[in-house]
Amino acid sequence: MCFAPGHLEPLTWLLPFSVVDEVLARTGRVQRRVRDLPARVVVCLLVAQGLCGSVSLGAVYRMAGAALGGAGLPDPTRLGLRAARVRLGSRPLQLLLRELCRHPAAVPQPWRGLEVCAVDGTVLAVPDSAATRAWLGRHKHRYGTAGCR
Repeated sequence: MCFAPGHLEPLTWLLPFSVVDEVLARTGRVQRRVRDLPARVVVCLLVAQGLCGSVSLGAVYRMAGAALGGAGLPDPTRLGLRAARVRLGSRPLQLLLRELCRHPAAVPQPWRGLEVCAVDGTVLAVPDSAATRAWLGRHKHRYGTAGCR
């Protein structure tokens, strides 16, 4: 098989196969036959696609293939990648997020003595109201506080 656990090192350093396999089993999405793109690989590719922004699944696959040296890897078509994504569905990814938030095998090692919780560039604009400030508080910085006018 092309995709043994060690072959996907660039995609799995924060996404342990044990967690992915557990989620696939719980959602009934483990493939029933040997495919060029096993379900666990599709999960890893979709997670990587989410981290890459607006990059297509095919582009993510090619980047992963380049990182792996490309030797002996299948060359799926756009339709093949789409079919693999549809076959998988969204439920395994929803459950995977919940599992990764609490699974001991998915906890990253401390970075500079600090626990790594998330690395994310998400910014949410929320209304500046008393209720929002009571819930979220005010962000303090060297020029004062944010969240007030």
